[in-house]
Amino acid sequence: MHRKFALAAVAAASALVLAACGGSGGGSSSSSGGGGGGGQGDCPGADAFCIGLVTDTGKVDDKSFNQSAWEGALEAAAATGGYAKYIETVDPKDYENNINQFVTANYDVIVTVGFLMGEASVAAAKANPNVQFIGVDQFQAETIPNLTGLVFPEDKAGYAAGYLAGLMTKTNKIGAVLGTDTVPPVKLFGEGYKAGVLAANPNAEVTLVYHAPDNAFNDPEWGAAEAKKQLAQGADVIFGAGGNTGNGALIEIAKAPGAGETIFCIGVDTDQYFTVPQAQKCLLTSAEKKLTLGTKTLIEMVKDGKAPGGNYVGLTGLAPYHDTESVVPEDVKAKVAEIIAGLDDGSIQTGVTL
Repeated sequence: MHRKFALAAVAAASALVLAACGGSGGGSSSSSGGGGGGGQGDCPGADAFCIGLVTDTGKVDDKSFNQSAWEGALEAAAATGGYAKYIETVDPKDYENNINQFVTANYDVIVTVGFLMGEASVAAAKANPNVQFIGVDQFQAETIPNLTGLVFPEDKAGYAAGYLAGLMTKTNKIGAVLGTDTVPPVKLFGEGYKAGVLAANPNAEVTLVYHAPDNAFNDPEWGAAEAKKQLAQGADVIFGAGGNTGNGALIEIAKAPGAGETIFCIGVDTDQYFTVPQAQKCLLTSAEKKLTLGTKTLIEMVKDGKAPGGNYVGLTGLAPYHDTESVVPEDVKAKVAEIIAGLDDGSIQTGVTL
């Protein structure tokens, strides 16, 4: 590593600091509590372990993907005695510039969030071999020593959620409102979900709708409108997966008559019972990628000089049932648990390929 790391442990960072600044926005947290920052990185000194995170388009507090990665950066900063700062990307053309702000400021590790940042991450890693990079949801086709792709088997999480939906439906009509299928993790979620539904219930009709590539993850109005259409067509379990777009679907479903009793929604990426409380009424579960844990783990590996080049496979699973615990029959819970165990040990395959 190019920086001598501080050795003293420090108190945990207590909360997100979401202060918008400048054209692209910025915020920070450090061992001393953190504070707002500008677009330019401001690592406090040569002895500090500095973590920079660049979001994909959408806000850092998107209640889903960006937020989960940022929370991982904050937890890693607390665990390592480091300092974390984010930059929000407004337009994809700014990927390179936003990454380079942290490079110029001599940050030790730069986390780039989302598949669409993959090309910019590879270019930055090759140009800056003394900086460690973590690409969240960025599969690495070649091994670059200072770049780790944090990837997940989204088809497994989607399959488990779909299996639950297939057992819970009464109308045999099941839906999903998704981000763009040009992003492989989104398509893996969607196709895994469909495969799980049909494995549990071959008589079910599954409707998947994907957003156009432009603004795919920050269009809650479109998400709500598509969920409303699927409800009108008789869908009684709907998966929302696509950042704020999917969140819009979840919130709309929670307004439906029978939400939480005969109408259900399923969240994504993190346990959305906590991140989208407006959806609690209808939320069966969330198809989780352990994004916070994976991000934190890799940053700590960077601090210890043990981060691998290539890919690191994170964990997936389903969130607790929370308010719908009493609505899900015990035999359904047992069967879903069996399916998850089979997916984990490889005895059950999703059959999904891209």
